[in-house]
Amino acid sequence: MQLPDRSSSSQHTSRVTLSATVIAYNEADRIGDCLASLAFCDEIVVVDSHSTDLTRQIAERMGARVISRAFDGFRSQKQFAVEQARHDWVLCLDADERVDAALRASIERERERGFADAAGYRFARLSSYFGRYLRHGNAYPDRKLRLFDRRRGGWRGDREIHETASVDGAVGTLNGDLLHLPFRSFEHQLAKGRQYAQMMAEHAHARGQRASLGRLVLSPAWRFWRGYVLRGGFLDGWPGLIYAYVTAYTARQKTIRLWLLQRQHPRR
Repeated sequence: MQLPDRSSSSQHTSRVTLSATVIAYNEADRIGDCLASLAFCDEIVVVDSHSTDLTRQIAERMGARVISRAFDGFRSQKQFAVEQARHDWVLCLDADERVDAALRASIERERERGFADAAGYRFARLSSYFGRYLRHGNAYPDRKLRLFDRRRGGWRGDREIHETASVDGAVGTLNGDLLHLPFRSFEHQLAKGRQYAQMMAEHAHARGQRASLGRLVLSPAWRFWRGYVLRGGFLDGWPGLIYAYVTAYTARQKTIRLWLLQRQHPRR
């Protein structure tokens, strides 16, 4: 699918120009749908971490500007992408995300008004999990600030995992969902969980945090109870139960890996 020609965007002088940025690595099976959902933007910048599949070729064929850069952290990669954009208003996605019709309409309405009410906008992220969208628990609404004026914000700080964008100024909330397809399989989820737990443990270790018995036992239990019971994760059936268990286990992994780092045990 070819993205629309953006050469005529200069004719819409009253409309704010908008860049979309996407970070990717070996996303040939998902990058196409992501970019297609961003067709309303004036440009798309893909920062690719030297993929070994057809990610780069697919993105270029769809009209994106692709930049290769070695991965050195999620926050750093996303901020680099923002800095490469040609326009100051940016919409930031991962390759496993796509803008749904309602969210696109909300963005377009604010864009026609010049994004006058805020320095940035957040919106809900709706995750698909083994054939079902999770609409309860810790998974939803999971609001993310992904649309902002880079002159007033960006991907700040030193946290490279579970990174967040922030802005100096008001933050608005838009209707619609950012659709999220995070896992290709259960094994993929487990692998990502290990990677994220290690990165979170390294971040905590660098900040002088210590593992404790309370964190090991209570943090995962509280995460499960809060998401599955208090926030209604049980309403999502089996997928909701599995999601709650696995994410609680990832929290436990973080504490174990932090304890290992404190004792200088080898990772492998």
